[in-house]
Formats: sequence, structure tokens, C-alpha cells
Amino acid sequence: MNLDISKIPFSRFGSYFAISYDDKDNELYIRDLHGGDESPSKLFKLELTEAGVPQKFSLKVDETKLSLYHIEDKEKYIEICIPKYDIIRIVSKNCGIRFSMVKNKYDNVMIYDKNKLEFHSYSKEIKLMLSLIKGTVKLDAPWDMIGNTHVIMDFNYDDCNEVDIALESYKTVWKPKEYMSFLESQQLVKNEYKQWKDKVLEVPEEYKSSRDLASYITWSSVVKPEGMLKRPAMYMSKNWMYNIWSWDNCFNAMALSKNNPELALDQLMIFIDHQDESGVFADFINDRYLSFSCCKPPIYGWAFRYMKQQNEYFKKPEILDTVYNAIKLNTEYWLKYRRYNEEDLPFYKHGNDSGWDNSSIFHKGIPVQSPDLSAFLVKQMYILSEIAEELNKKSEAEHWISEGDKLLEKLIKDLWKDNRFTAIKVDTKENLNDGNSLILMMPIVLGDKLPKHIKEELLKELKIEGKYLSKYGLATEAMDSKYYKENGYWLGPIWAPVMMLIIDSLKECGEGEFAGELAKRFCNATLIGGMAENFDPIDGKGLVDPAFTWTSSVFLMLANKYLI
Repeated sequence: MNLDISKIPFSRFGSYFAISYDDKDNELYIRDLHGGDESPSKLFKLELTEAGVPQKFSLKVDETKLSLYHIEDKEKYIEICIPKYDIIRIVSKNCGIRFSMVKNKYDNVMIYDKNKLEFHSYSKEIKLMLSLIKGTVKLDAPWDMIGNTHVIMDFNYDDCNEVDIALESYKTVWKPKEYMSFLESQQLVKNEYKQWKDKVLEVPEEYKSSRDLASYITWSSVVKPEGMLKRPAMYMSKNWMYNIWSWDNCFNAMALSKNNPELALDQLMIFIDHQDESGVFADFINDRYLSFSCCKPPIYGWAFRYMKQQNEYFKKPEILDTVYNAIKLNTEYWLKYRRYNEEDLPFYKHGNDSGWDNSSIFHKGIPVQSPDLSAFLVKQMYILSEIAEELNKKSEAEHWISEGDKLLEKLIKDLWKDNRFTAIKVDTKENLNDGNSLILMMPIVLGDKLPKHIKEELLKELKIEGKYLSKYGLATEAMDSKYYKENGYWLGPIWAPVMMLIIDSLKECGEGEFAGELAKRFCNATLIGGMAENFDPIDGKGLVDPAFTWTSSVFLMLANKYLI
């Protein structure tokens, strides 16, 4: 592939390094993702120079190497690869390299040893060692009381016409090491990437370009265990959303489950490791902290059942027991702490809790009883019953069936009104149905557990061309709704998780043909919009973050399961 790194960062499995081209200022930056997306990521501006003067360059980037070519002389170039999680190798031929540090307060550089510079990034809480293997360096870094006023380094070639640099990241102490050549470094990462791609789900030939892109995005978005992250974590993106979020993690785990089960389980266990005693999962986690400001909908049971269907690995008694207990505790959280009493339906405290941040059902305030939440919980309770049976917990299996039946009855009684589901603002008991969010259709996930007339009414609505159903999938706000908004996040654009949840449920409704049609429409969107965070339902254009992992994962699952 030839990657556009203004949209898709250059990185590698396990690394907190990423390199991106910022098309706002037309500059190339080496970035660091420690601290999550609330922490600015730019470390250095990188330029190709001639006699100390920055030159215009063109970029050529594939999965394992990034190259800068002098715009007028292709014999003058810089090459970059990331052979190890914490090492970037940079070489140049017939040209110089300039690093300009993107400074924050206290950030500084010091001469560590001959041909070695150590950088202290206070905002990122890391240190960086730059080792000059070939070439010369001129350092411009005036000191002013507490730090350098600026840091600019010009690296120039000597008799061999080459510059060769290793840039390393670490927390405390740098450890000396031998460096393999650049060619050996690149071959190492090529071999690793090939091993990854060989395990990526197969898709029809017509979607080869989408598979290539999904493969690279999922591989390059993983960071190694560090700090709060005790396991390798597939971030949602290395563009802007560089954390691991709960429910995003479920879709990535599902796509990994068939051929990469250990890493798949890690994506669930990252949140299980940090599960609060109340049962709630964190909203997101990165190496530095985890947030319980919001949470996400209860779909772990559904995701884990899918994973068990893909691979016997997840049926190991110790895995079943661990995941069962975590999902059980999470379900009890919603029943205990998100209801005012046992007779009420559970509620969301914010749109972010649902994952549909700005859905039209949240426009009049909170808390909101939404039909998707109760439907997810009902489904999760039925799945808990299945797992309890596998673990020979007979009484618990019966308990979850009973609880699921009761909540389903209550869901229909309270929220099925005038042949449609509604949401209710809890404090005022107001029906939130003046919009037409697809979230109100999400009880379809219950399949044949729904009464026949309700299931048929939902299916009829979903099949109306031009309402939710578009050329590229299902719009999250009906296209004829007054709240529909172009590029409106959850007010219209098509989202991968919703497509996966609904398509997976359609087979339980005896709607295999419709499931296949929806899968094809969504996969066709990736041929236009890539692996974007979401898609315009009218033209398939990719929106918001253009390099998203759950989009990649859902594409791979749908193309593999429904289109081959």
C-alpha cells in the first residue's frame, strides 16, 4: 500500500511512536502516544535539508517504511522504520535531517555522551535517547533558567554521504545496545507484519484493498503493556483517539478471536483487570490512567458468545469462569446502580454511556431509559444463563433466565408504544420520540426473543429504503428526521458497531438474506471511505477519524462471514 499519513499514522504493533503529516501546517511530525488523547502527541518536526536549509519533499509510505524524497532529486532521501516498539531508525542519503523539538515547559535536551543526546519530555513523562551512528550533528538549544528556549538539531552526512540515527523512548534509564543495520531493521518489521497479516480474516478478492488497509490499521494501532495497561491494547486509533475504549474493545476482540485468541482475550481482560467493585467497566484506559466518568453499554456477553463460537480456546474452564464472573458483576451493576428501584428500567446518565454520544434521544436531558440498554441487558442475561450451564451452575442459569424474562416483559410494557419503541426521560416521564434515532430500533438484537409482531414491525422499518436504510448501510438517525445532520456523528452517519450488532442479530430472526445485503452495503462503504470512524449514508464518504480499528474489525468479520 501507499499510505497517506495525513490520515493513517505510520506506526507498528506495540509502539507508542507514530509519525504523521499534519496537513494544517504541512509538516511531518514524530509523535508519542503516552498519556492518551488528552496529552499532546507531537515530539519533533522532521525536515529534509540541504546545506542546512529545509527542502520540499514528497512522501512514499508503506506498511513498514516511510520515505521522504527531495522534490527535485530522488537521489536525496530519508528513510524511516520502527523495528522495535521503542526504537525508530532514520537514515538519509545525500541530504541532511533536521529535528525541531515541539517544546512544552521544562522540556530539554542534554549531551549524554559523544554522539548521544538525551531529551526529557515532561509532558509525556518519557525520556528519549538519540544516537548518531553516522554523520555529524549541530545542536541549537539555548538554555534559559529552567529549560531550553528551543531545540533544533541539524544532522549532516560526512564522507559516506549518509546519516544514520536511532531514536529510543524509555521511562527512566537508557540501556546501551547494539543496533542492526537499517536494512536488517526493516526486514525484521516486514517479517513481523507478514505474520500478522497471515492471521487476518480472509475476504473476497473485490475487497482486497479494504483488507490490506484493515490489516495495517489493526496491527499498527496496538501498544505494548505499560503503566495501567498490563496487556497489549488495540487502541481505537493512533490519530486522535489513542486510548482503548469499552465497547470498541469488544469488536476488536471478536475479529481477533478466530486466529489470534490470546490477543483477543487481552482486549476484554484489560477492562476486567480494572473492573470496579461495583461492577462497572471503565469508559477508557491508557497507559497513564483510566476513566470512570462514563461507561459503555453492556455488550460483553454478546461479544464473548461470538468469540466462543469462533474458537474453542474461549471454552477453557478458567477463561469461562473469569469472564462469566466479570459479566455477571457488570450486569448486576446496571440492575443495582442504574435503576431507582427494582421495578424500573435501567437508565443512561449521559449519551456517552450509550456510545451514541449525541443521539437525538439525549437532546432533552438525562437520565434516559433507552430500549437498547434493556435489550442488551436481556440478551446478556440469557447469555449468562448459557455460560452458567457450561460451568454447571444450574441455579444461576435459572436465575438469569428468570431475570431476563422479567426485564424483557418490562421493556415491552414501558417502552413499546404505538407500534414503536420510545425512550423516556426518567425525571419527567416524557416520551423522547420526536426524533427518529436508530437506537430505538436496537431491541432487534433480541431476535426471536421478541414477540413476533414487534420483531416484524422493527424489520419492516429497517427495510424501508431512504429511512434508515441507505446505499451503504443503516443511518443512525433516520434520513427524513428533523435531527438528521450531515457528518452529525450519531445523528445520521453509519457506524460499524451498530451494523455488526444488527446484522449478527438478523440471523436469529430468519433474515439471512437481509443480513448479507447489509453486510455488502457496509463493506462497499469501505471501498470509498476506507476504515473511517463512520460513513456518510448518502455517498459512503469516510468521516471524522479516517483510521479506526473497530471499523476495520467489523469490516473483516462481515466480509469473511457473509460475503465469501
